[in-house]
Amino acid sequence: MLENPLTSVVTGVRRPAFITAALAGCGLICSFMQTLVIPLVPELPQLLSTSSANASWIVTVTLLTGAVCTPISGRLGDIVGKKRVALVLLGAILLGSLLAAAATTLVPMIIGRAFQGAGLGVIPLGISILRDTIPAKKLGRAVALMSSTLGVGAAAGMPLSAVVSQHFDWHTLFWLSASLSVIGIAAIWIVVPASPQHRNARFDLLGAVGLAVGLSGLLLAVSKGADWGWTAAPTIGCSVGGLLVLVGWSVYQWRASNPLVDLRVSIRRQVLLTNLASVAVGFGLFTSPVVMPKLLEMPSTTGVGLGQSMLVTGLCMMPTGLIMMAMSPVAARVSDAYGPRACLILGIVTITAGYSLALLLMTQTWHTVLVGCFIGVGIGFAYAAMPTLIMQSVPESETAAANGLNTLMRSIGTSAASAVITVILAQDVVTVDGHDYTTTTGFRLAFATAGIASVVALIIAWAIPRPRRTDVDTGTPAEDRTSMSTT
Repeated sequence: MLENPLTSVVTGVRRPAFITAALAGCGLICSFMQTLVIPLVPELPQLLSTSSANASWIVTVTLLTGAVCTPISGRLGDIVGKKRVALVLLGAILLGSLLAAAATTLVPMIIGRAFQGAGLGVIPLGISILRDTIPAKKLGRAVALMSSTLGVGAAAGMPLSAVVSQHFDWHTLFWLSASLSVIGIAAIWIVVPASPQHRNARFDLLGAVGLAVGLSGLLLAVSKGADWGWTAAPTIGCSVGGLLVLVGWSVYQWRASNPLVDLRVSIRRQVLLTNLASVAVGFGLFTSPVVMPKLLEMPSTTGVGLGQSMLVTGLCMMPTGLIMMAMSPVAARVSDAYGPRACLILGIVTITAGYSLALLLMTQTWHTVLVGCFIGVGIGFAYAAMPTLIMQSVPESETAAANGLNTLMRSIGTSAASAVITVILAQDVVTVDGHDYTTTTGFRLAFATAGIASVVALIIAWAIPRPRRTDVDTGTPAEDRTSMSTT
């Protein structure tokens, strides 16, 4: 009998390499959606016959749906099956891509981008599927690779989008994303086995609605505060209202028998500190994509900008994402040898070194590439460690929800970085030829802010306890669990 290439003779399950490749590919597709329209942002008002303020919702809505759907889809995955929910999310990307590909006005474009943003939940679901299907001795490397796709797809998407938007009709971007989502659906359907289901658990619909409303309020205030005004009524209303809803939601979750997010697990020291560190690391991750393109594309006549094209800017940003993926196996080895806590600390130290270097080197194009490489290495190590730290502290039945919450924390950090760094860059400006441009001091202040956030992340990571090498669910030593999973 011929051997099925997807099946292991030893274990009787699909080969880990195929599963990892399929899930990582889908992770790249989903993260690519986050930066798909970034090169188009200046042209969107003209392309869709709308104002700049209205066009900004095309970016904002993706952030909102991604942040809201990620923890909700994680909990659904724990209950009805992670593979099934991952297929639904990829289907949402396909639907959103088709809507955007046919759009000529603002409303269908916003709806399409909302569906595309929902796909971000595939990444934490994929990490949890790996825990269910990959032998323990190979799990660290697979998780590191999957986690890195969150940054790799976003970094690689910018130059690809720039090339397509410069040489083809802009709708081609969305036909491309539709094609990629079809490939992702086929890969998950064929390669990834069904994951465990916990149908005895009830989905907390009220908790999901409360989380969606509370998060939407806070993220709207953060992402639109610069446009509305930080002291304007809509900004204050969204932020205060969001906080109040989340406080009430937390009280309800604590008392619920089947909560959307088990706060008793979430406040465990290792889980809580890892999530807090994720916010600061997310801030460090997104500062570079906000600052570097502005520095690269500003006219050289300003005395600060490097005068590069949108395509060159995208190519300069790409190494950050590629290095994240290249570092994933190295990070996995470090995590196996010294523990995920040490891997996280090493990553944060490298991020801090990168932003410290940026304070000194910002006058040549290669300077931005060098700084991006430091940040890419650091993020690669940090993102590889965080899911492992989470999974060491939560039951198997809650891995998808816990990883979804951790991804949400990263998203909160990136959202905060976008808002804070944008304000900083807009405050210290000089007028050249009738246009305002950020000064050297403004750029250095932005880099220093990201460095401070990294130091905060380092302090938090240092406080994370060193975990015992035992399986969370059964108390079985990790080495024993490895042998059990391969028999």
